[in-house]
Amino acid sequence: MMRKSLLMLSAIVLTAASLAGCGSNSGGGGQAAPAAGGKDAGKETPKAPVTIKVQGWYTEAQGNWNATVEAYNKTHPNVKVVYESMSEKGDSQEGMKKLDLLAASGDQMDVVMYSSAPDFAQRVGAGILEPLDDYLKKDGVVVKDEYKIDPVVNGKYYALPGKTIEWLVLLNKDKLDAAKLPVPTEWTWNDYAEYAKKLTQGEGASKTYGSYFHTWKDYALLALNNDVDNPSYVKPDGSPNIDNPKVRFSLELRNKMENADKSSVPYFDVVSQKMNYRDVYYAGKAAMLVTGNWMVGELALNGKFKTAFAPYPKYDAKDPNGYTEVGADFLGIAASSKHKQEAYDFIRWYTTEGILTQGLFFSGWKKADISKNVEAILKAGKPEVTALIDRDSLLNTLKVNKATKLLVPPTYALQQEKEFTNQVELYLTGKQDLNKTIQTAQAKMEDIKKSNSK
Repeated sequence: MMRKSLLMLSAIVLTAASLAGCGSNSGGGGQAAPAAGGKDAGKETPKAPVTIKVQGWYTEAQGNWNATVEAYNKTHPNVKVVYESMSEKGDSQEGMKKLDLLAASGDQMDVVMYSSAPDFAQRVGAGILEPLDDYLKKDGVVVKDEYKIDPVVNGKYYALPGKTIEWLVLLNKDKLDAAKLPVPTEWTWNDYAEYAKKLTQGEGASKTYGSYFHTWKDYALLALNNDVDNPSYVKPDGSPNIDNPKVRFSLELRNKMENADKSSVPYFDVVSQKMNYRDVYYAGKAAMLVTGNWMVGELALNGKFKTAFAPYPKYDAKDPNGYTEVGADFLGIAASSKHKQEAYDFIRWYTTEGILTQGLFFSGWKKADISKNVEAILKAGKPEVTALIDRDSLLNTLKVNKATKLLVPPTYALQQEKEFTNQVELYLTGKQDLNKTIQTAQAKMEDIKKSNSK
């Protein structure tokens, strides 16, 4: 059943089918430990620690996972947790493809991680993850009360949020001071556009822009991303949420900034020059970068100049301050795991105390101390570099940040996302107008919903 379900994952259909055809029929890949309850079950011998694997895409340098699992092992002698990276380069998409291969081949899987709600939802649909509801009920855990986001799928829980991503704005403080602009504590997207014009300097190869937007769908949904109740490009039932005033506003704003005001790096340049958002900001080519809070830890290691922070801008001045797009690493139990309780226990520890021990990421646990979380992240950096981080504006931003509702989309949402971003590219490069962009994206996304509902 598992292997049949995995054929739903288009990225590995051929590979998974091949593995299913040539794999061992022993059910455990030939390497599993003998099952409990054999002929020696009655003997009173010390139990060896149960080994569980935590599998994700982070490299050791990116995740400090070895020290993190060792901290857990020291206080849980009955378990030996081992971290296993699925990507030499720390690439989440590569890592997820390898996790799919493991699921298809029957290799040991216990704790698995996914980097986005659509990727997570797709694996739930493929039957890779075990429901957590019974474990949570036994522990008396109400997820929406304990965590900033609520990753419920069709009324059930298949994962808890690890590293939680909230969005904010990085600002080059030197350029901000030169333009005599204050660090914003509350602002709109129109304010952001005005800042970008005032921060844009020079012409030609030496030109520096006020803003940079990357190719991801997030940057085509700027004003929708902080809609409190419906911040997604697709509704929970799979209906597209594109023919929406906030989506139209977002695309018009970006087109104006890139092609009329010329205050944000043009989309064509971003794609044709294969720009990396980090490099653009570090090189001082853009004074502002709308991004996720993972960049705080990176700035603690690689910052080149003083960086200040501002909350995610609002659609309308009357909207509540601080609502931000959210995301997370989703940690779940592999349905094939032979040690589900031990896997759950580790997940619960990691998503509460463990992230603070890890010292690199922001926690999605509501009881985590924000100030201590920041200090742990900065402590992992270089003192001469962390001195360039404006802590006051960072803490202010983190304290006003509030998560929008996390909508875990249908399993086919990644197909819809691709169609949407294809149409956005045509619009931003002047090949079609806004109405055609919205109408075509809406129609193609609706077709995908219909084809998956048969």
